[in-house]
Formats: sequence, structure tokens, C-alpha cells
Amino acid sequence: MDMVIKLGIENPEVIFSKTSCGISHAISTLIRGFGANPVIHELDERPNGHEIEKALMALGCNPSFPLVFIGKESIGGSNETMSLNIRGKLKPLLMKGNAIWI
Repeated sequence: MDMVIKLGIENPEVIFSKTSCGISHAISTLIRGFGANPVIHELDERPNGHEIEKALMALGCNPSFPLVFIGKESIGGSNETMSLNIRGKLKPLLMKGNAIWI
């Protein structure tokens, strides 16, 4: 669990994803559109991906993917990320989390 927390907070923008998830790609494209450069952890390509997924669930994270961290805090999955974007709150959150500067 400590490793998952470290992975989630070591960069301003972190996405836990699976390569088979089209929504994960869409969310990373959305975030990159603001100029952020998220670190993406593709769990199905990591030898310890299943362990990371279990640790995320133990932390209370929804097991759906992607799971997005901004500014060292989980903001949730695709629904939460899209909702923030629609309400105009994603860009300010990225700025506050030092993922983008302008």
C-alpha cells in the first residue's frame, strides 16, 4: 500500500490505467490537452500490477480505470474527471496541483 501512495504522489499528475481501457486513453488525452504531462502506470504491463490494483481498492479507490491523482490526491475515475472538466474545475485543479502553470 505504501508503494501505491508513493506512486500516486511522486508526480503532480498520475494516472493508474490499463492498456485495454479506451476511457483511460481518453482521460489521458483530455489531461494532456491542458498541457499536463501525466505519469501513467499501465497496471496490465507491470509485473506487480495486480498487487497495485488490490492496494488501490484497499485505499477505498473505485476499482474502475482510470484512477487519476492530481496534486498528490485521488480525484477519482473517468466520471469524476469528466465532471470536473464539464464544471470548469479540472484546469484550476491541475494548476493548483502544479501539473500545469498557465
